[in-house]
Amino acid sequence: MKIGFLFSGQGSQAIGMGKDLYENYPKAKEVYDKVEQITGMEIKKLSFEGPEEKLNQTQNTQVSILTQSLAILAILKEKGIQAEMSAGLSLGEYTALIEDGVFDFEDGVKLVQKRGEIMQNLTPQGNWKMAAILGLEEEKVQQACKQVDGFVVPANFNTIGQIVVSGEEAAVTKAGEIAKELGAKKVSILNTAGPFHTEKLVECSKALKEELNKTKMNHIDSKVVKNLDGKLYKQTDDIAQTLAEHIMNPVRFSGDLQTMYDNGIDTFIEIGPGKTLSGFVKRMNFEKPVLIKNINSVETLEETIKEVAGNE
Repeated sequence: MKIGFLFSGQGSQAIGMGKDLYENYPKAKEVYDKVEQITGMEIKKLSFEGPEEKLNQTQNTQVSILTQSLAILAILKEKGIQAEMSAGLSLGEYTALIEDGVFDFEDGVKLVQKRGEIMQNLTPQGNWKMAAILGLEEEKVQQACKQVDGFVVPANFNTIGQIVVSGEEAAVTKAGEIAKELGAKKVSILNTAGPFHTEKLVECSKALKEELNKTKMNHIDSKVVKNLDGKLYKQTDDIAQTLAEHIMNPVRFSGDLQTMYDNGIDTFIEIGPGKTLSGFVKRMNFEKPVLIKNINSVETLEETIKEVAGNE
């Protein structure tokens, strides 16, 4: 069994996330309490009670998702379950880098808090949307975007047959309509509030680079796969530059998954709210069968621990 961790990104949040883990595992409680101490934020209240509109604010969402993921990691570590490789969807890449030791716990949490604030405050004003286009080839998604008057571009290459477009609300809607005419099976509007992973976030990228340059990084031969190009981080990589570019460039998550599979990962464990990333793995249609698990509750955690222990 060769385990790969996958960490949730923004949009997967839901009220109540992490509550049962906090109540049942001392290690999870420790993580929530520590993150609140570091950030000064009411993470427990936001995550467990909401309200939804407050949880969905980028500056709150990112730290809340990170905290649940780190809490699950702390329990898995206690149980002796570790990954040989990891990746995260956008925000989730930061979780992976903390887990891998590239960022120390406190520095990583502070950095994600800053990233959320930057994206909340410096994303340009406007009516922005992101939409997932299912069942259409990359070239046709590009074609749909180019036929629209207004700003819309591919932003996330999530898995085979699923590409997210990002941009002005009217342009995204129109691109979705054209995509359906070109053969898309479905178009779904996402629970996000900005033109993320596009050139519109250039000011966010500059501000984030300043924060990254102030953050201590442990340059190691990492086991984390980058969203930027679907390749493993190397010791020689400029991590600050990579993450600054990451915020305004498309996410190549299908590339991450392929790299993990090509390196022998046969067990993918999604960590964090939701189970979106598990669905991405299924759609990759890998030649050899892989085990796919997701952990977002006490029930799914215990089930995964049992299954991993039984396969060792």
